[in-house]
Amino acid sequence: MSRRSCILVIDGVGIGEAADADHYGDEGSHTLANTARFVGGFDLPNLQRAGLGNLATIAGMAIEPRPVAAHGVLAPASCGKDSTTGHWELAGVHLAKPFPTYPNGFPQDVLDEFSRRTGRPCIGNIAGSGTAMLDQFAAEHVRTGAWIIYTSADSVFQVAAHESVVPLAELYAACLAAREMLVPPHDASRVIARPFDGVEGAWARTKNRRDFSLESPDETLLDALAAAGIPRTGVGKVDDLFARRGLEGGHTGSNAEGIVRIGDWLARGDGFCFANLVDFDQAFGHRNDAPGFYGALQEFDAALPALLAALRQDDLLFVTADHGNDPTTASTDHARENVPVLVFGPQVRPVALGLRPTFSDLGATVADWMGLGFRGRGTSFLPALLG
Repeated sequence: MSRRSCILVIDGVGIGEAADADHYGDEGSHTLANTARFVGGFDLPNLQRAGLGNLATIAGMAIEPRPVAAHGVLAPASCGKDSTTGHWELAGVHLAKPFPTYPNGFPQDVLDEFSRRTGRPCIGNIAGSGTAMLDQFAAEHVRTGAWIIYTSADSVFQVAAHESVVPLAELYAACLAAREMLVPPHDASRVIARPFDGVEGAWARTKNRRDFSLESPDETLLDALAAAGIPRTGVGKVDDLFARRGLEGGHTGSNAEGIVRIGDWLARGDGFCFANLVDFDQAFGHRNDAPGFYGALQEFDAALPALLAALRQDDLLFVTADHGNDPTTASTDHARENVPVLVFGPQVRPVALGLRPTFSDLGATVADWMGLGFRGRGTSFLPALLG
């Protein structure tokens, strides 16, 4: 098959509160519009030409009368607002209930079992940002060798360790042990290895993060592609989010590296690519850095023409997100937001797709384009793209 497709997730780039945002405490969140207002308006000419400014009122982005991409908005239908939930929904899976969260830390018996399995004590065990955890606990960790355990508003069991104190192999093995022991009712969606280095007053997380996710309980788009023998390539953390089921990928240290990897796949790859550019979320959204968030959008906007120039006649490129992460709100956590979807390709009609009821419509559309019977929990909008 000559047809190819790529889902490119610009992590955390939401486009306004979802209908049930009040259930998550996220009223007023609008990652794109609020960031634009904070920085005095966006200058994103390529995303504007694609039709991003047609989807919401965003300072500096005019409505494009002749957009070059199909453009619309996807609403979240699954419960939760974390990366695993969002990517699974894009791949056709809905969760009936959100993963458990731990705003007051994990139960002591969970920590005791983790220490028993790994041979190291635990410190921390609070919810907060990773940089704050290092400021508070890194010196004690270096002195004692104890794991720094922390969480956030998401369903994550995060394990931080200094690379000179705990070898990466030991940290990853400990995270695998945590993944095995975190079963219902404490089935956190992800265990995250958070290695760091540096000295007191100058701690810094390294690029050796690894995520250890639960497996999806249902068939995903990746499973369907695998069953059909269609090649699948991951860029960024996506393979981790699917527990490497149906996808092999290469981790990236930055958006810039991820963009290069996507370009490499467009030049030489086959089948399907699932890519995540995480800097929007990890480096800027979680740190309430609106200027940095805008800078990442400018970097992506500048890279977009080269990616589009590499598209073949039978290619579809979907640019979307997995949740919001508004850097202008008091919260440093993800936001329950709708997400934009822009669809590029030589055969794409630049139509308005409206508000789709689930992220899963995107996965269904990819499956339709690739000739699969799979639709997951979505409905394909391929007929609208092709006219």
